[in-house]
Amino acid sequence: MDTPARDEHDGQASPHQAQSALLRWTYSAWRLTALPLLLLFAIPILALLMRTTPALLLENLNKEQVVQAIGVSLRTTTISLVVTILLGTPVAYLMGRRQFRFKRFVDTLIDLPMVMPPSVAGVALLITFGRKGAIGGALESLGVQVAFTQIAVIIAQVFISAPFFVRAASLGFAAVDKEIEQAAHLDGAGRWQVFRYIILPLSQYPLISGSTMSWARALGEFGATMIFAGNLPGLTQTMPTAIYLGFEVDLDVALTLSVILLLISFVSIWIVKSFAGRQEIS
Repeated sequence: MDTPARDEHDGQASPHQAQSALLRWTYSAWRLTALPLLLLFAIPILALLMRTTPALLLENLNKEQVVQAIGVSLRTTTISLVVTILLGTPVAYLMGRRQFRFKRFVDTLIDLPMVMPPSVAGVALLITFGRKGAIGGALESLGVQVAFTQIAVIIAQVFISAPFFVRAASLGFAAVDKEIEQAAHLDGAGRWQVFRYIILPLSQYPLISGSTMSWARALGEFGATMIFAGNLPGLTQTMPTAIYLGFEVDLDVALTLSVILLLISFVSIWIVKSFAGRQEIS
């Protein structure tokens, strides 16, 4: 019969067994250190969801301020997403499929709005497109006002959210095997045909994920919008800026919009992860 390995002199566990037990205990203790951070993620979200009820949520959805904020947010984020895709796709293709001088600098410049404080972005946009700005002054002389309009909301959303799409799309384009592209060219396909029928289909999951993340980020944009576009109900007041005002005027409005944004954020991340999983399988 097999017996546990024991020290012949004192009958205790061998050094190897003691070391294994210590490693198991250390690993278990290390896993417990993840608990505080997980609780930090979970408790505030649960507290927010428990603070309101479905009945109260439906009741607040009928309030004019909530309806206006949702309408402005959906309208501006839809436009900003279209603009981001139209302008960001060529940039993503360039970054993903081409090599050129100063590429790292351009790549850093594109990613900068992702880490830039939103207030800094708002100030930068305001001094650029404001009445006395470098571009805004010229537009003002033509009778076109940008700052504190829905155009400003869209510009702020594109500025903050476009890098998320460009980053995901460029990685998707870069992952397409260049031998496939070369083979298509040898078969007589033009650049547009290769892009339309080969590169785009093979990059569809990163493109969808990037679009989803970009839209979700635009929907949650607050700082740059407040400074550059203001918080005018029915005009430039989006859901995040309405939440800010709601804490001073009507807490129920703030809670309702917060829950809506929370659910949209969760669904958006779920979609992104689902498409990322499909890409790994394919």
